[in-house]
Amino acid sequence: MYFLALVQQTKTEKMNPENPLILQSDSTLLLEVANPLFREARTAISPFAHLEKSPEHVHTYVVTPLSLWNAAALGQSSADVIAALEKYSRYDLPRNVVAEIIEMIGRFGKLVLDGKATGEGLCLRSTEPGLLEKLSTHPKLSTFLRERRSDGTVAVHPGNRGVLKQVLTLFGYPVHDRAGYVDGDVFPSAMRDICLDGSKFFLREYQDQAVEGFLGNEQLPGGSGVVVLPCGAGKTIVGLSAMTRLSRKTLILVTNITAAHQWRREILNRTSLREEDVGEYSGECKEIKPVTIATYQILTWRRDKADAFVHYDIFNSENWGLIIYDEVHLLPAPVFKFTAELQARRRLGLTATLVREDGNEKDVFALIGPKKFDVPWKVLEKQGWIATANCVEIRVPLPDAEQMQYFSSEPKDQIRIAYENPAKLDVVRELLAAHKGERVLILAQYLTQIERFAEEFSLPVITGSTPNKKRDVLYDAFRKGDIDVLILSKVGNFAIDLPDAMVAIQVSGSFGSRQEEAQRLGRVLRPKKNGEQATFYSVVSRETREVDFAMKRQLFLAEQGYPYDIRYA
Repeated sequence: MYFLALVQQTKTEKMNPENPLILQSDSTLLLEVANPLFREARTAISPFAHLEKSPEHVHTYVVTPLSLWNAAALGQSSADVIAALEKYSRYDLPRNVVAEIIEMIGRFGKLVLDGKATGEGLCLRSTEPGLLEKLSTHPKLSTFLRERRSDGTVAVHPGNRGVLKQVLTLFGYPVHDRAGYVDGDVFPSAMRDICLDGSKFFLREYQDQAVEGFLGNEQLPGGSGVVVLPCGAGKTIVGLSAMTRLSRKTLILVTNITAAHQWRREILNRTSLREEDVGEYSGECKEIKPVTIATYQILTWRRDKADAFVHYDIFNSENWGLIIYDEVHLLPAPVFKFTAELQARRRLGLTATLVREDGNEKDVFALIGPKKFDVPWKVLEKQGWIATANCVEIRVPLPDAEQMQYFSSEPKDQIRIAYENPAKLDVVRELLAAHKGERVLILAQYLTQIERFAEEFSLPVITGSTPNKKRDVLYDAFRKGDIDVLILSKVGNFAIDLPDAMVAIQVSGSFGSRQEEAQRLGRVLRPKKNGEQATFYSVVSRETREVDFAMKRQLFLAEQGYPYDIRYA
């Protein structure tokens, strides 16, 4: 009756034609930017709708099972979602979408995991008679369940907690995990009011909201989940604040050694922790300390594909109270496996985008936790917390010789010919002249292209093979202004703190990767001292497959409200 009442309500409710929102029968939401209720409506729908596009006039959201489960995990009911849609919708709500909202949100919490975080006390129960019995017959699920108890629940081994949630999420029945967490060893720490570098520290409002969302409260217990913030908005600060609030031993997982060193600098600068409290676990150093920073590479290293992961024991070597996953959208598959076995530990994922090119966003939801906080990039730009950015695509023709080679080559070879178009050299030369005296990053995919640009312009280079000490020296020289231009391979995609980088010139990339586009723009989004505008160039070969890849790469930034100005060389 509840279901029918809600559907009937949406059928008869009179909608306001002056409202800013249109819900379509394919579950997309169109939100009119110029409408006076735009901001209010955006805030209302953000918990249960995923932003897909945000160009100038109309923003597009989509309501998906995952976005609805995220809302349910934050305490929203189907009635809450429908009420928000009715309040701001211009037209009647499509009945099929209303039915889907009720169905999907209703699924969250039908299966509940109870018990203690340690020991043999976990059990899976269902609020819907017969559901658990039906699901438990599936071969993918039955192996993770133990004996059926007299009260109708099914015993679950604590080691199967994560993989069980993963499988049930794929089945469309996300588990409400109420089994809690081990506290971990106490290790007190605090954020400084005055940093070691002399700067004053305060938590920005949105950072504080992100921390509160992760930690939770009595009504909505926290302890696991993902915080989504733009590059340069202070995701590290959110992680450090959560760590100090919990005051527990912490394991921080990062993409590479450069990121590890940056986290270490931030920890020592902004918290009460001392040098001897912070360890590095990487290819260069194997320290286990109360706060340990480890790279994904070392955790996923093994001598052979058939061998065990040599450094896996770091997860269980200490009684961690918190595990932080930096750049969680890049989480390697083996770390998902490790995480599935670590559900008794509090887990915080940090990222600029939950877009995963492998489509495994549901695994992040099941194993790390639901999205706890998100804020549009353009909102923080308007507030001055990240730099304004101008995105420009420059289309360059292939020279005659390369055109002949391009059209006579196999598709995979065509891509590389287009990316390594020699005519891009002249465009970059002009851009470097136009931005003389500014800090410029040149971003590329192929080593041969990187070497050619380095030789042509006599520029320093950082690639995957560059020794870490040399990387640190070059990054530091760039920060100090001793060098103005730096060429980076894919290592430039990840967490690199170069606050004075004003210009990024992308000459090749990883095909149609939206992740990479977002990360590369992020290299120039750190707030500038005088509020200057950053510029992100993408140099693309005309009338080639590179244009198609460029359009796909730009999709995420277009969704965030960054239109590309297209020019022709």
